[in-house]
Parts: sequence; C-alpha cells; structure tokens
Amino acid sequence: QVQVVESGGGLVQPGGSLRLSCAASGSIFSVTDMGWYRQAPGKERELVATITSGDTTYYTDSVKGRFTISRDNAKNTLYLDMNSLKPEDTAAYYCNSRLVAGRYRYSWGQGTQVTVSS
Repeated sequence: QVQVVESGGGLVQPGGSLRLSCAASGSIFSVTDMGWYRQAPGKERELVATITSGDTTYYTDSVKGRFTISRDNAKNTLYLDMNSLKPEDTAAYYCNSRLVAGRYRYSWGQGTQVTVSS
C-alpha cells in the first residue's frame, strides 16, 4: 500500500514562511496528480493546492499569491512553500493524490502541524 509522510510544519509568526515536504512511497508518484490539504480544529478538511503530473497548478483563493506547490519526481517528493502566513492558515496539513472517482491513491499520513501565532 502506497503511503506518504509529511514534514516541515512548526510554529511561525504571522508574515513568516515555511516549506512543507511530502515523501511518497511506491512508483506511481510521477504519474499522479497530487495535492495538499489542510484541516483546522472543528473544520472539515479542505483542498489547498494541486499539481498535475504535467506541473499544472491550482490554488484555493485564500492562498493564491502566497503558497507555491511543486514536485520533484526524481525524489518522489511534493512541496508546499508557504509565505506571508496568516493565523487562519493554522491547521494540520496533509498530502495525497487528487480525489478521482471518489478515491485517493495514497493512505493518509499523519500530517504536519502548522501554527501561525505571535
């Protein structure tokens, strides 16, 4: 079963930056459209950004211009560069494939916690 492991979260002040990483197992990463998701306490998980196997990107409106999603297929790794962080970005961040036909291609990882606070 293919898995992902997220890392790079932490406590950062408003306006700060973080880089999240997602290491994926298996051989399907390079041909899989991937995404970052986040879930804040008491809220449903939401899609933050996606990147196709051809490097086409999508961002939810609240992070446009501040977050950048990228991938390194040679390392089976997905990244999320987050700049100008706001308290409302506080959440657990997860990576997985895009939802296709009601399914995700990877098992959900533990996520990485991002806390934006002064």
